[in-house]
Amino acid sequence: MNPTRYLTALENFILKLQQLPGADPEQISEAMAELCIILRFGKVEVITYENQAAERLGSFAANCFYDSGKACKSACISKRITAIDEKIALYNIHSIEGEAEWTEEERNRVNIFIAILSMFNEKSRLAKLAHHITYYDSDLGMYNLKQFMKCAGGLCHSRRIDQFTVVRFNLKRFSAVNQFIGRENGTLVMKKLIGLIDDLLDDENELICRIGGDNFLTLVKSDKLQPILDILSGTSIIYDEPHNERIFITATVGVFIIKDIGSVNLPTDIMDRVSLAAHIAKESSDTDVVYFDDDLLARIKHNDDISVNFQKALEEREFLVYYQPKVAINGRHIAGAEALCRWIHNGQMISPGEFIPVLEQGRDICKLDFYMLDTVCKDIRRWLDNGMNVVRISVNLSRRHLSDTDLLEHIIEIIDRNNVPHKYIEIELTETTTDVEFRDLKRIIGGLQQAGISTSVDDFGIGYSSLNLIKEIPWNVLKLDRSLLPAKGDENPVQKDVMFKYIVAMTQEMGLECISEGVETKEQVQLLEDNKCNLAQGFYFDKPLPVEEFETRLDENYFYDR
Repeated sequence: MNPTRYLTALENFILKLQQLPGADPEQISEAMAELCIILRFGKVEVITYENQAAERLGSFAANCFYDSGKACKSACISKRITAIDEKIALYNIHSIEGEAEWTEEERNRVNIFIAILSMFNEKSRLAKLAHHITYYDSDLGMYNLKQFMKCAGGLCHSRRIDQFTVVRFNLKRFSAVNQFIGRENGTLVMKKLIGLIDDLLDDENELICRIGGDNFLTLVKSDKLQPILDILSGTSIIYDEPHNERIFITATVGVFIIKDIGSVNLPTDIMDRVSLAAHIAKESSDTDVVYFDDDLLARIKHNDDISVNFQKALEEREFLVYYQPKVAINGRHIAGAEALCRWIHNGQMISPGEFIPVLEQGRDICKLDFYMLDTVCKDIRRWLDNGMNVVRISVNLSRRHLSDTDLLEHIIEIIDRNNVPHKYIEIELTETTTDVEFRDLKRIIGGLQQAGISTSVDDFGIGYSSLNLIKEIPWNVLKLDRSLLPAKGDENPVQKDVMFKYIVAMTQEMGLECISEGVETKEQVQLLEDNKCNLAQGFYFDKPLPVEEFETRLDENYFYDR
């Protein structure tokens, strides 16, 4: 054997392997052909096993990289190599039938050849594995966020991103789905839903990826947006085919339609915008789909201004308490009032509808609630000291408070610090949406009852109110939402009349006070009288009043005209 020819062929083999993008058998065969001829190889094959168990069971994959057609079955050098992850490769190098046996030097060169080939195969395999780990979600076998960033980055660089729309979505209440059908079936449902969307994607730059849990991101041509939204608005997925068991899946969705190339220079710009829209959609009670646009950006800036200015406004007492009277239908006198918050900032009144939802996104709403309770207690103490007629005042507390294990102590501390008799305070809380919140609510209401502080369930009938809410929790007052009152233009006024009648009757049978809010017409007042609902609150009698006007009402023992 010519040593120079061998070394040249070996060098060419190594160089060709280094230039290969991956472990493609055909390309590897081409790279080694010359060296195999020089080394008198009859056949080069590699048998791989996933692990030792697969090897024992005889489960393998085989690749033949070179075959002269004259391989000697009996003359073979074999080498078994076990990788770090327990994958096993068996390298079999056969000599040529009828030729002289390999010399010791040739056998050493065969071993060198195996070492080089195995190193290349292992390097290629690990590179492929690293790529998969980097760009794929292992649980669902789909792309992850890194792949999205890579693909979106390429489209930004090529200035083609304006042809695409990005959709970020969260599967609604999917933890409950897992509890109901089991985690394995839940994963199956998730895969099937993603498969429906993936079937719509046919452009090489379109993709859907998982960004964690039940959150996903889709990059699609803009003309495919509506079919995707149709799927996400609600799709029935079969998870048990033999029994045709299925479950209905919906999602909250953020959408960013990329119309202007100049508005996004980096994939992070895209993520910031679509994530913002998705967050608002998830928090919203009005819609499941939110589009990112200039109006949304302005809204976010406005919300940020509210958050930034809140603490200073609280310290400078820009938040004022307005009192809306609760009127006894029999007698038309003030029987109580609800404390409502108004914000006067730079001489302008900011609507509660603007700042309350923003503060409820964090813990700031809790600070405001305690501020309101403290202010109300100070007003009551002043009225008592001045010998005025005092009525019970209700104060709203956000559901955010339910996570506070010391809430009961905080409420009582504020009332007692202001030396206010507990009978003059009523705490309003809304219905809950989870079992954990329900247990916390029950604990807090029970504690307030023991302390002699009245409680009311606010907005009963507006959401998913259940009889369990009033059966299991010892409320004093049930406050009926305005939506239960018949109004002009109602499609089913008779149905509303019946519902109102029986809810009031049930409440009274249970020994609860019943008050109807949002009373605006004479006909609605008559409905209250007919059904013996003796408490009303609404513009028919009075709007929310500044403290001075409300004090005048109390001081004069004000009566409303019939």
